[in-house]
Amino acid sequence: MKQEPSVNVLGGDLEPCSTAPMTGFFRDGHCNTCAQDSGSHTVCAVMTAEFLAFSKYLGNDLSTPRPEFGFAGLCPGDRWCLCAGRFLQAHDEGCAPRVALQATHLRALDIVPLGVLQEYAITDR
Repeated sequence: MKQEPSVNVLGGDLEPCSTAPMTGFFRDGHCNTCAQDSGSHTVCAVMTAEFLAFSKYLGNDLSTPRPEFGFAGLCPGDRWCLCAGRFLQAHDEGCAPRVALQATHLRALDIVPLGVLQEYAITDR
């Protein structure tokens, strides 16, 4: 798998999203992507209880631990490389999480307009 260049939506170097929990399509802590990442796990999102409930309702339970996969489950406040399409869907439903723009991959813009991402931008870690 050939990884896309690590550039964020602001045109700078892609910053880490999270290593605790470890996130990313490549499980490298960054929202890096490649052609094989059909879900476009490119948005560095800060989880909220509302978003986690929304995702679970839609069939993607991110909060329940899955030890057989080494997944402890996400909690509000955790950062996670979220699928760009799911982020846009949450935005449309009024429950999108906050976003770390410096850690959100440029390819997220293929799906989510920059203005929408900026609406949810956090200013610090």
